[in-house]
Amino acid sequence: MSRPVAVITGSSAGIGAATALKFAESGYNVVINYSRDPAPALEVATACRKAGAEVETIKADVSSDADCKMMAEMVGKRWGGARHLVNNAGRTKFVEQRNLDGLSADDFQSIYAVNVIGAFQMSRAFAPLLRKEKGAAIVNVSSIAAVMARGSSIAYMASKGALNTLTMALARALGPEIRVNGVGPGMIESDWLKNGYGAEAYEAMGKMYRGTAALNATIAPSDVAETIYALCTAFPKTTGETVLVDAGFRIQKA
Repeated sequence: MSRPVAVITGSSAGIGAATALKFAESGYNVVINYSRDPAPALEVATACRKAGAEVETIKADVSSDADCKMMAEMVGKRWGGARHLVNNAGRTKFVEQRNLDGLSADDFQSIYAVNVIGAFQMSRAFAPLLRKEKGAAIVNVSSIAAVMARGSSIAYMASKGALNTLTMALARALGPEIRVNGVGPGMIESDWLKNGYGAEAYEAMGKMYRGTAALNATIAPSDVAETIYALCTAFPKTTGETVLVDAGFRIQKA
């Protein structure tokens, strides 16, 4: 391969889109993955091509093992291997934490199917391609919700806690050829959260977050993308870790 390949799931918007562009600008070919509307994914693909990358845009649902295997087969046929996999695709249901009746077993299962099982299935499908590359790495996109039990719903929080455990387990299972780490963003500046909570609640949350965080800031998708790229490329002896990118919200101000 003339350029290494980075595969980013859920990369039509937000953290995934910013990550795809970061890799493209850094000399990688990229795989853009989406599960529904192709239009945003195609916009991201265009930006990545302008940055010099070859791009494969693939519609796939990571909760489907067959789709994960299909993605790996397509990447293998086009490039022969992949150096990095970013498991960013995620799902939630916005339910106030005290409202236990707002979540069903089906809600938990659909959220876990993407956030946990999807990351496992993608890692399993791509492991043979990653092993072909020196410096191979997987990064799982978790959340501060996993360590603070605060977030869009209890099901989401629990799924991200499970993802952190999966990160450690995969790091053991796939080493030494493949490193596996995670990144746990704090409050992201995104339409996804704004639409989920509503504009008024989103603005109030942002004000509270900035007032509490040690760095007086919320998190841009590009902040997370930079950390993902660093975990893939700059820490050859780090595996099994999940790094918070939360502007110091967990530790809070003195």
